[in-house]
Amino acid sequence: MLNTYEFPEFDYVQSPEQTAGEVVRHPVVVVGAGPIGLTAALDFAARGLKVVVLDDNNTVSVGSRAVCYAKRPLEIWDRLGVAKPMLDKGIEWKLGRVFMRDQEVYEFDLLPEDGHKIPAFINLQQYYLEEYMVEACEKNPLIDLRWKHKVVSLKQGANYVDLAVETPDGIFHMEADWLLACDGANSDVRRMVGAEFTGQFFQDRFLIADIVMKADFPTERWFWFDPDFHRGQSALLHKQSDDVWRLDFQLGWDSDPEIEKRPENIIPRVKAMIGEDVDFELEWASVYQFACRRVDNFRHGRVLFAGDAAHQVSPFGARGANTGVQDIDNLSWKLAAVINGDAPEALIDTYHDERAFAADDNILNSTRSTDFITPKNGASRLYRDAVLALSRQFDFARPLVNSGRLSSPTPYVESPLNTADADAWEGAMVPGTCAADAPVVEDGQPGWLLEHLGEGFTLLVSGLAVKPVEAGTFTPTVLEIGTHVEDVEGKIAERYDLRDGAVYLIRPDQHVAARWRSFDPDKIRAAIAHATGGDLK
Repeated sequence: MLNTYEFPEFDYVQSPEQTAGEVVRHPVVVVGAGPIGLTAALDFAARGLKVVVLDDNNTVSVGSRAVCYAKRPLEIWDRLGVAKPMLDKGIEWKLGRVFMRDQEVYEFDLLPEDGHKIPAFINLQQYYLEEYMVEACEKNPLIDLRWKHKVVSLKQGANYVDLAVETPDGIFHMEADWLLACDGANSDVRRMVGAEFTGQFFQDRFLIADIVMKADFPTERWFWFDPDFHRGQSALLHKQSDDVWRLDFQLGWDSDPEIEKRPENIIPRVKAMIGEDVDFELEWASVYQFACRRVDNFRHGRVLFAGDAAHQVSPFGARGANTGVQDIDNLSWKLAAVINGDAPEALIDTYHDERAFAADDNILNSTRSTDFITPKNGASRLYRDAVLALSRQFDFARPLVNSGRLSSPTPYVESPLNTADADAWEGAMVPGTCAADAPVVEDGQPGWLLEHLGEGFTLLVSGLAVKPVEAGTFTPTVLEIGTHVEDVEGKIAERYDLRDGAVYLIRPDQHVAARWRSFDPDKIRAAIAHATGGDLK
């Protein structure tokens, strides 16, 4: 129980196959009902797949845990129909400030341009996020949520996975054509299949303190290096919903987590930061030690990994849950295509190709942030302090300040599914990049470009009246700018360099697969075949 939130308890129900004493094979089984597993259930169901979700608990996450959710994951949740309550409850922000001692040295804006439906970031306690998704899952007839179901062992066959599942009524067996492990950094499934999880483990520890207070601090991300209230270390301040504020304090390498979590040790730190006269209540606290590492392969036979079960980063930059949601966005349409017999099984291997590439990018950025925040030697500390000192006066130094490069999508620029450009283009929408949103008008009603993308392949065209391109199951929908929707502010033309005659092929996960300066059905069919693994073995 928290001061501001009462945790729900979801009913355990004996599984039908356990009652009947029969082994039943399911198309997809997801292990873990956290943000990533619940996103997977919703996305698989949106693609028409029946999915079973197993979780060894019967409530949402305890404590606020993940708190910052970025624009791209929110766009994915918007496609799945669950973003509205998150946006309504969450705290929007896009500005961050960095301080050295008591002086501001750097300010950044994460979304300096307008014309986007979704904000740069919201802050929202993880338990709310999960609660909204559980409600959506319970309303979906394709999703079977099973609480207090713990996977205790598994065995892989040639084309399925056999699971032993422990419940309050004993152990039973079930099978899955595909198993998705979303069971966290300490994944039992990863251990069961012998997947390697390698990388760098950091000695640094940080104290999280969530407090309830009414304060007039702006809804911004404030980060301090060597503040007067916490000398020699760093600290962070964020606002969440319900007047809950997230405070992070860097601790020494030799700190004792159990001692640091005691209220009598937390409260003086908080008072030193916010002031002796500010009233607050301690809501929740934890001490964490972090790592930057990933699994050797996101696919092990019929077992797939996503979220923290696949990769782990430091919390600086909010790259954990945000990255995991993008794992699901990448996997869902591919898995649906393979299960439905529309694509070769080799398409699943591109899940690793693309998301391991993104994980490595996140690990690199996260490691750099960690090294800047907590220098490991004298040279690193000298560099950091020099950058902070110079950033007070010189613009060139400010981008070098690294208090956590905030989460942003990694373009799949090396994806085997891309069709390379054959023409000259301007702007950022290269193949492998997630589509940029823009305001549109349809039948006199305002809307957004991304609302028209994501169910299947889409041809985004400008200045053309084109006939449908037959490509079997993957026949793309045509979205003609100027006919189906109006580019009311010209931002589609600007962001996509979409001049008359231009054609974009957008994948079901709203990523650019290919683009051309002119309409050519044969090239479009070839690009669709390429993007769906038609030439993979």
